[in-house]
Amino acid sequence: MERITSFSVDHTKLTKGIYVSRIDGNLITYDIRMTDPNVEPALEPKAAHTIEHIGATLLRNGNYKDKIIYFGPMGCMTGFYLIVKELDLKIVNNLIKDVFRQIAMWNQDIPGAKAKECGNYRFMDLNEAKKAAAYFIDSTWQHEYHYL
Repeated sequence: MERITSFSVDHTKLTKGIYVSRIDGNLITYDIRMTDPNVEPALEPKAAHTIEHIGATLLRNGNYKDKIIYFGPMGCMTGFYLIVKELDLKIVNNLIKDVFRQIAMWNQDIPGAKAKECGNYRFMDLNEAKKAAAYFIDSTWQHEYHYL
């Protein structure tokens, strides 16, 4: 079986940041690394679930809502995938910075956190999500952005 591209990336050299992971026609997958893989602790799953709900809501209601295809956590819990239609890295960098700033300061109910809206609605931790988002912002934007 062929090895998939994401398993060919040397995760010992990845650091926090936003990377172009792959381009498929007009769809671009961005790799949003919130922690240094295999170095820093991974995200708490409840925090990642909360970030997913808030982040997806913000992205799908923002200025680029027609270009957002998917936002969800990586299985390794070191970050998120963002799939967009025709948004370049500079725009995505600013968009993600803004979304994670909003998550870090979130003081509303978690979107979609009701039994009718989510299959595991109790599996949320807003305080940890806010801490993780703030840590990502504070430790990542020392540099502008990255490419894989």
